Amino acid sequence: MKKTFLLLLSLYLNIALAVEDGFDYQSVTPPVPVQNQTSGRVEVVEMFWYGCPHCLHFEPVINNWARQKPSNVDFFRIPAIFRDSWESLARAFYTAEALGVLDRIHPALFKAIQEQRRKLDTAQEIRTFFAEHGVPSSDFDQVFNSFGIETKIRRAKDLTRRYGIDGVPAVIVQGKYRTNGTLTGGLENVPPVIDALIQRELGTPTKKD
Repeated sequence: MKKTFLLLLSLYLNIALAVEDGFDYQSVTPPVPVQNQTSGRVEVVEMFWYGCPHCLHFEPVINNWARQKPSNVDFFRIPAIFRDSWESLARAFYTAEALGVLDRIHPALFKAIQEQRRKLDTAQEIRTFFAEHGVPSSDFDQVFNSFGIETKIRRAKDLTRRYGIDGVPAVIVQGKYRTNGTLTGGLENVPPVIDALIQRELGTPTKKD
């Protein structure tokens, strides 16, 4: 049993060491503090934008990874905000999250914008979209411009800058490493790099959910 554990540990560490800074990932300098400071946990953040075709193509890839992620890994999505015009859709994401309807609104927003070429730039257009998906306008109005959403928008803008990303989709591991499809040679190659960076951070094999 001990030999098996050591063999697995060696395998995991070798995978973690195989990824190279500047090739598979880049270091975030300075590192950004994670939300959960508990020892033995690792944070993975996906930065995205609903108007990005690459983000749409990355959805099934990152969703598949998230379903199988280690149980000691916290996964979050954060809408990147590079310019003011991106703020309305970021606000839509956080509104759906606050109302507990993100599971149905998130994929629907991608479909509406990417496939249906629908214009969702204003609060009224987004309110109508939410209503079409079963969210009462009164609930939407209470949240969309609330202090809580404003706080999250400010944080998203700050993290977009501090993570040092220059495009989306991008993935940040433990506030220390950023990676993307360009660095890994394809979006499908991002999950193995995420896993290797998780192992580098932990130094031991992790449990799957």
